[in-house]
Amino acid sequence: MTDMQTSTSTAHPLDEALALAPGDAPGHFTGQTTQAYWNMVGPYGGLTAATMLAAVLRHPDVLGEPVALTVNFAAAVTEGPFTVEATPVRTNRSTQHWVVSVLQSPAEGGAPQVTTTATVLMAERRETWSAADTPMPQVPPPADCEPAPPIFPVQWLRRYEMRPVRGMLPQEWDGSERDSLTQLWMRDAPARALDFPALAALADVFFPRVWRRRALRVPAGTVSMTVYFHAGSEMLARTGSGYLLGQARAQEFRNGFFDQAAQLWSESGELLATTHQIVYYKE
Repeated sequence: MTDMQTSTSTAHPLDEALALAPGDAPGHFTGQTTQAYWNMVGPYGGLTAATMLAAVLRHPDVLGEPVALTVNFAAAVTEGPFTVEATPVRTNRSTQHWVVSVLQSPAEGGAPQVTTTATVLMAERRETWSAADTPMPQVPPPADCEPAPPIFPVQWLRRYEMRPVRGMLPQEWDGSERDSLTQLWMRDAPARALDFPALAALADVFFPRVWRRRALRVPAGTVSMTVYFHAGSEMLARTGSGYLLGQARAQEFRNGFFDQAAQLWSESGELLATTHQIVYYKE
């Protein structure tokens, strides 16, 4: 990843959004929100997660590759500049633990405030016994699934090609209950070779499970998201710019919060990442 540069017509929107420049202290990076990944009240949450991971990967002291990323969305990131602080708090022989924060200055002035926190586990993986215990579901190939147009007028939905398999949004918001399962093929739009930040962002593309479960569009937002990376860089290279199959479902809705468990496979059936969220919803 390069330092922040003037945008060019050949730059991918994700690379423009992830552009970071060295800050005024070690482990500090500065960035700028972009309209390309704008959601309803701020940047797409998956992009914020990807940006925090990108800061760790840019740090000169980074060890190995990502194994786990947990992001806590404390407040909305607002339009404008922001700072990412990435600190390695413990480095062992083959693992490294990071604490990351996004900070922004209030519009009315004053000291920067934390909007988002994260922890990152990096590791040097060793070749050893491995096995797949969660096979990819049998679904039609991407070419047999029609691409879905953006379901809402927000910019970040235009940054992904989504080809639903089953379980998309209800045709009518009539309160009729159903299962919360969604399956879809997905990739960046325009197509882009997969890397760890892009995979982190893709892990958040699913609409709130409560909308699917209840056919009611209640206010909802992710509070905390964890991504577990099962793929290494070689597996990502094999995936290239191909589609990922994403599957998401909820396990429990209770008193204003629900969880979401999701898996992302490559077209060849390799499990690249699993992810979990806790999501706030309001009646």
